[in-house]
Amino acid sequence: MPSNKSVSDAPISQFTNCRILREHTLQREDLWVREGKILDPEKLFFDEQGYADQQVDCEASIIAPGFIDVQINGGYGVDFSQPSEDVTAGVSLVAKKILEHGVTSFCPTLVTSPPAVYHKVLPQIKVHDGGPHGAGFLGFHLEGPFISLEKKGAHPERYLRTFRSGGIEDLMEAYGSLDNVAMVTLAPELPRSQSVVRELCQRGITVSLGHSVANLSQAEDAVQHGASFITHLFNAMLPFHHRDPGIVGLLTSDQIPAGRTVFYGMIADGIHTNPAALRIAHRAHPSGLVLVTDAITAMGLPPGHHTLGQQVIEIQGLHAYVTGLPLPYSRRWLINDEFVS
Repeated sequence: MPSNKSVSDAPISQFTNCRILREHTLQREDLWVREGKILDPEKLFFDEQGYADQQVDCEASIIAPGFIDVQINGGYGVDFSQPSEDVTAGVSLVAKKILEHGVTSFCPTLVTSPPAVYHKVLPQIKVHDGGPHGAGFLGFHLEGPFISLEKKGAHPERYLRTFRSGGIEDLMEAYGSLDNVAMVTLAPELPRSQSVVRELCQRGITVSLGHSVANLSQAEDAVQHGASFITHLFNAMLPFHHRDPGIVGLLTSDQIPAGRTVFYGMIADGIHTNPAALRIAHRAHPSGLVLVTDAITAMGLPPGHHTLGQQVIEIQGLHAYVTGLPLPYSRRWLINDEFVS
C-alpha cells in the first residue's frame, strides 16, 4: 500500500518488462496502475512514497488500450439483427468472446430490418461497462434502414425507408425507441434528412454517413448539421472522382465546422478496402481513422450457412457471400485483432 494513506488504500500493480506505444514508437518501460488508472511514477514515488503491491512480468508483451468496435453485426452464431426472447444472452456471449481478442467495448450493429425487429431488440440491452465478464456495451449502431437503394449493399431492399416527415416521427416509427442507441448510419441525400441529423445529434447520438450516393456538398451539409462519422469509407458510396469526391471528400474538406473532427470507419480485411486505399485515407486524415470489423454471425465459426439480419450468408474459406448476390459483395470474416496485426 502507499505509505500516504490519505491518497488511496487501493493496491498498486506494477507491470514490468512490457512495451508501451509512445509517440509512434514501442518503448520498454514499466506501467503502474491503481483502480484501473495509470499512475505517474514520479508522483507515486516522490509525493506518495508509494510502491507496488504486486508485480506482473509482461515478458516483453505490448500493453495497449483495448479495442473499441463500433460496427459489429454479431459473431459466434449470434446475429444482433435476429430478434430472440433473450437478446441479452447473445450480446453477452459475443461480449465475452471478443474480450479474448482485445475488444473492451463495442456497439452491436443492426442492419436494415423490419420495425418489429428494432422494437423487440433495442429495449432489451442497457448501456453498461465491461469487465472480466466481457466487453462493455456502448449502445446500438443502427445501420439503416434510411439508406440509398442504389448503395444498399447487403441490406434487404424491401425494408429500406425514407424520411416522410423529416422528424422524430420517422425514427420512432422505425426504431420504436432511441434510448439505447449510440450511432445511426443514414444517407444524407435523402429528402428531409437534415432535420433528422440535427434531432439525433441533439439527443447525443452519433450520425454516420453511409450506404449513400451523396455528393460532397450534401455530405458537407450533413456535417454542418452535426454528422461526425463515415460508415466503412469507400464501401457503399460513390467512388472518389476528381470533379466531385463525394463522401470521401470529407477527409480533406475545408467546410468542416471549426473544432469538429469527421471520423471514418474502415474494414481492413484486404477485400473491402485495398491496403493502398487505406494508406491514402490515413495519410489524408490520420486522426480520423477508426478500424472496424463489420463482423458477422459467422465470426469464430466454421464454414457454412449463417445469417446477416434477413439475409442468408454462405461462408467459403475466409470469404462470405450473400446468397443470391454477385461476387462483389464477398467479404472476409476476420476476428478483431487480425485487423491490427
